[in-house]
Amino acid sequence: MRFEVWAPQAAQVALECAGDTHALARDEERAGWWTVDAEARDGTRYGFSLDGGPVLPDPRSRRQPDGPDGLSAVVEHTRHAWRTPWAGRGIRDAVLYELHVGTYTREGTLDAAAARLGHLAELGVTHVELMPLCPFPGRHGWGYEGVSLWAVHEPYGGPEALKRFVDAAHALGLGVVLDVVHNHLGPSGNYLPAFGPYFTETHQTPWGAAVNLDAPGSDEVRAYLIGSALAWLRDYRIDGLRLDAVHALRDTRACHFLEELSAAVDSLAAELGRPLSLIGESDLADPRVVTPRATGGLGLHAQWNDDFHHALHTALTGESQGYYEDFARAPLAALGKTLTRAFFHDGTYSTFRGRAHGRPVDRARTPAYRFLGYAQTHDQIGNRAQGDRLAAALSPGLLACAAALTLTGPFTPMLFMGEEWGATTPWQFFTDHTDPELAEAVRRGRRREFAAHGWAEEDIPDPQDHGTRDRSCLDWDEPAEGHHARLLAWHRELIALRRARGDLTDPDLASVRVAHDESARWFAFRRGDLRIAVNLGKEEVAVPLDGRHARVLAAWETVEAPGADGVVRLPAESCVILGTA
Repeated sequence: MRFEVWAPQAAQVALECAGDTHALARDEERAGWWTVDAEARDGTRYGFSLDGGPVLPDPRSRRQPDGPDGLSAVVEHTRHAWRTPWAGRGIRDAVLYELHVGTYTREGTLDAAAARLGHLAELGVTHVELMPLCPFPGRHGWGYEGVSLWAVHEPYGGPEALKRFVDAAHALGLGVVLDVVHNHLGPSGNYLPAFGPYFTETHQTPWGAAVNLDAPGSDEVRAYLIGSALAWLRDYRIDGLRLDAVHALRDTRACHFLEELSAAVDSLAAELGRPLSLIGESDLADPRVVTPRATGGLGLHAQWNDDFHHALHTALTGESQGYYEDFARAPLAALGKTLTRAFFHDGTYSTFRGRAHGRPVDRARTPAYRFLGYAQTHDQIGNRAQGDRLAAALSPGLLACAAALTLTGPFTPMLFMGEEWGATTPWQFFTDHTDPELAEAVRRGRRREFAAHGWAEEDIPDPQDHGTRDRSCLDWDEPAEGHHARLLAWHRELIALRRARGDLTDPDLASVRVAHDESARWFAFRRGDLRIAVNLGKEEVAVPLDGRHARVLAAWETVEAPGADGVVRLPAESCVILGTA
């Protein structure tokens, strides 16, 4: 088997493999690369020693059986027998479901999560979006401090468990999207700096030195990240990648890393004959992220739209702190702007940032499905002091309104696990750092962050306490109980309606029409022949819909179709979808 590693600054490199030591030779055709042939098979442990130093895991390790600090293991992907023929599934007309493997079930494994995929198929979602799976210290964590960007966290089940999960999802017609983190690596178990200039002090990020995308040596770093991305899509039959915080990818080169990555993914899609998608998390409010490369964009296929979330959140909750401030001044107007123009900040002043922010979306050439719309995500729940979901503060009726606005809106909808039944379990920030100093630094940092906003230290969950993770696990008894069952049925009804009515997947943002009354707390919008209205207030309201011939297609409470005046009378904290046929 051929072993190779990029270590441009090393004078000598040795391979430790199955108890034997082998000296690597310089590759004459690739600067900085070292290679050697050695006997190995699937599961063989190995590592590299640079200039006589300690044995380190392979930067391109496909498996870390003993965690980030242990030896790597050979993985022969061709040994896996795939059971499900799969033609792929793109994100056009999709409904995504964000899932954290470690808390989706109490067991916290990929196999346990796979056993619950039938629930998602019955719900009607099209794609499961898995939060990051790369190895990280300990057993439990969010996954955003992973290392070994080609490997699967062993406590989740390792590489074979991920293949079983994907196979099971595909057998149910579900696509799989994987969250990957290219903008930083975890502080623990990160040995990349020993091998080469993977990071650069030229740029700084919230996590320290930036990943080297434009300094000397960056050609190989970019190839490393792109190779990892393609490996997930090829070796595990993943259907798409969610790219974490692409605004933190500091790159001054003429061809941006994201453009290069999107070209490589599109090329692999053509080679494999199935659609592959890239979904960015971007704080830039810049439509160029999802503009095709041929017309000067970066070529991602979609991006998260936090502006829609912020407008919806303020409309539902009345919160106005931090980045909610601008949205909360007139939340229904903010909601209307995002539903028709995608971004709220499209060159307008952002109080939170202290400057103008964003750029307008060209609605004539940017389809609505390129933006993901959501009422909740792991970030928007987990980064709250106590990880409280909307269900902790809102009535079932308002949760139903949130679902209606998300699932009938123009964007590609996404749900966060448990949202479909109004889960009462929080989703809190938790870690399992094995380094005591790092664990204490994270604990103190979390408490200090929220103390600045008036929280008492004792009210902030300890990230290192295993009980914090346990509290965050879904309670699978809830979906069959009371209002939880009703909310679950409502989500199923809305998703089925979205699938059945073409107007709800119309990609034309310019065709969306909105109306609202801030004081009466009602909001309505039109999608083709459909009218959607929500009443966020505590009193019945009369909503003029110009829907004289409309009939009720779905409603949270009993609602009569509009009379000759075209007005629908909507009960408090409820919603309705009307159609003309």
